[in-house]
Amino acid sequence: MANIASAKKRARQSEKRRAHNAALRSELRTMIKKVRKSIDAGDKQTAQAALQGSQSRIDSITDKGIIHKNAAARHKSRLSAAIKAMS
Repeated sequence: MANIASAKKRARQSEKRRAHNAALRSELRTMIKKVRKSIDAGDKQTAQAALQGSQSRIDSITDKGIIHKNAAARHKSRLSAAIKAMS
């Protein structure tokens, strides 16, 4: 455990940031699951709406550095490809 005041503060900040990042990562996973669920249900309209709503949020989470930009691009690409494959 930290004994120096600045180290204690740094530990508090790190814990707070870790919790915030975990919440954002969880939100990202939930959005991806919503799109996947509507794709599996075969509802193309709902899937497109869910993807459109989640794309900007995925980008903002990426800008904050929570996930890598290539990972975000991969998620968006695979979801949109899955929606396009629905016929």
